[in-house]
Amino acid sequence: MAGTQYRGSEITDVDQFINDAAGLASEREKEIGQHIGYRYDVNLVPDYNRLTPFLKGYIEFMGWDDLNWLEDIHMGYEEGKPAVFDRNINGWVRIPDSIALPDNQQDRDMIARELLLKFQMSDRHPLVMLRKAYKKF
Repeated sequence: MAGTQYRGSEITDVDQFINDAAGLASEREKEIGQHIGYRYDVNLVPDYNRLTPFLKGYIEFMGWDDLNWLEDIHMGYEEGKPAVFDRNINGWVRIPDSIALPDNQQDRDMIARELLLKFQMSDRHPLVMLRKAYKKF
């Protein structure tokens, strides 16, 4: 893997944070007594050859030259389950169990980016309900 540490936790396997959901690996986790769910390899630069068809179309539609703000989106783990953090709702959105996870972080991050975008554009996103409740026109 590109980086082998994240905040004191040794990253040994792409499934490490799924298999060791309850483990308190880093000194910080031991200090606060809880698992940090957003651990991932922060040194990983997106590989544009691994873009999903949806992401390619989205980038083209938006007129971007790169992933723009999506570069900061990575697959994280909430209670041992793969998830992506949505800053708009300040919460984790879990990856459905029906989605098979690839065996590398690059592809997992691309899936997380795509699912986050699709969730934010769906009628199930909490901000859609707020817009309906508070829109003026």
